[in-house]
Amino acid sequence: MTAYLLLALAIAAEVTGTVSMKLSDGFTKLWPSLIVVVGYLIAFVALASVLKRGMPVGVAYAIWAAIGVAAVAVIGVLFLGEPVNLTIVAGLVLVIGGVVLIEVGSA
Repeated sequence: MTAYLLLALAIAAEVTGTVSMKLSDGFTKLWPSLIVVVGYLIAFVALASVLKRGMPVGVAYAIWAAIGVAAVAVIGVLFLGEPVNLTIVAGLVLVIGGVVLIEVGSA
């Protein structure tokens, strides 16, 4: 499995774990709480595998964090009724733009 596929797995697992954390209601609901633990376990194992394959830690973490932040924010707005405004959108654009610059700079 390529590093980028493993990174996509790490991102999906982390996003799943983070959204489940919201749904766990402070870890008072069993199934969402278990999904948090499993999601983060998969995320960190996959991210460690990405790093083992030689992707620079700064690049891997920047991509992982930025896509995770953007995905959780979008899921929050679309499915969890969280607010969105121009400032939030601008912040997400800046985060993603920063990752693009890191990726270009590392090439």
